[in-house]
Parts: sequence; structure tokens; C-alpha cells
Amino acid sequence: MKTLRDVLVDETVSVKRVHGEGAVKRRIMDMGVTKGVSIYVRKVAPLGDPVEVTVRGYELSIRKEDAQLIEVE
Repeated sequence: MKTLRDVLVDETVSVKRVHGEGAVKRRIMDMGVTKGVSIYVRKVAPLGDPVEVTVRGYELSIRKEDAQLIEVE
């Protein structure tokens, strides 16, 4: 299973599934990260946290622990 945490900079992926439960999953989905949406990884912070991505035309920073919950292909 490949997650958003594993994606390299300048790579575009599609969301396959959002894991997690309750408020965490809801927060991720409220940010526009839903099944089938394309995510472009813009940059990763020097220590790997957070990951800056472009989703639905806007920039978003996602923590590593949240990126681990987003399964991509």
C-alpha cells in the first residue's frame, strides 16, 4: 500500500482511500482530500514534516501522520 507520505516531490497521485476514523478522517476529507482527487506534492520540509501539496487548486500542508492515512495510486 502506497501512502501520501511515500510520494516524491513533483509527483502527482490519485487518492485511492482515506483511512482513519472519526474526527481525523473527517478533517482530512473536509480539506478536500477525497477518493479520486488528484494530489500534486509540491515540497517536503527538511525533516520530512509537513508535506506541502496542491489539492483542488489550493495549497495545503499535511502532517506526516495524516499523510500516512491517505492511500494513493
